[in-house]
Amino acid sequence: MISYAPLFKTMKEKHISTYRLEKMGFSRATYYSIYKGNSVSTNTINQLCKLLRCSVSEVIEYIDDEETDM
Repeated sequence: MISYAPLFKTMKEKHISTYRLEKMGFSRATYYSIYKGNSVSTNTINQLCKLLRCSVSEVIEYIDDEETDM
């Protein structure tokens, strides 16, 4: 399972609100899709990394489904 928790942490650390992210050119609809846990394209991840000047690991992480079932 992919988690977007690192994205929200990175945004908080960099003091970037959803409003500011939108003003930087990121779609509000895409942000809320991510917030709901929906999947996004690698192009979207690339755009977030570019806008936030961060690595992929600061946007998404993989969590093993078997670990969450325990």
